[in-house]
Amino acid sequence: MVRLVRTLWRGYTRLFTGWTRIALAALLGAVLGVGGFTVYYSGVVSYLGDDPATCANCHAMNEQYEAWQRGSHHEVATCNSCHLPHDNVVYKYINKADNGLWHSLKFTLQDYPENIQIREHNREITEAACLYCHGDFVDQATNSSTHKDETVSCIRCHDGVGHTR
Repeated sequence: MVRLVRTLWRGYTRLFTGWTRIALAALLGAVLGVGGFTVYYSGVVSYLGDDPATCANCHAMNEQYEAWQRGSHHEVATCNSCHLPHDNVVYKYINKADNGLWHSLKFTLQDYPENIQIREHNREITEAACLYCHGDFVDQATNSSTHKDETVSCIRCHDGVGHTR
């Protein structure tokens, strides 16, 4: 594989000689430099962590971040605790990338509603996160005769818990 890449690269670079080679090198340097600066300036590495302040980098999340700071989960849970899956680290980062892409796209295009709405996919993850932490407490309620054969939604009754309103 490495040999194939080298052969292709040598063949490609032989197409360019003299000033064309210099221009190609300058273009490649500019692309790598601007790309590196963009990655550094955006703090993309911080998005791999668990600091809720990172979520507040997007100005659309300021209200949720400030509400979380005043909320009951502030001392025990972060954004990732409630909004990312707990069962699979790969799925966690795929979901994180998916959410980050949509958040940045909506924010850049200024196309997000005043009251941010959770997607159904993320609602399911958040419901599972509730049960991950509080499963022992809610087991009796979910298996009671009152809620028998009913899918109980944590968020339906406790929608302001993570983000006190």
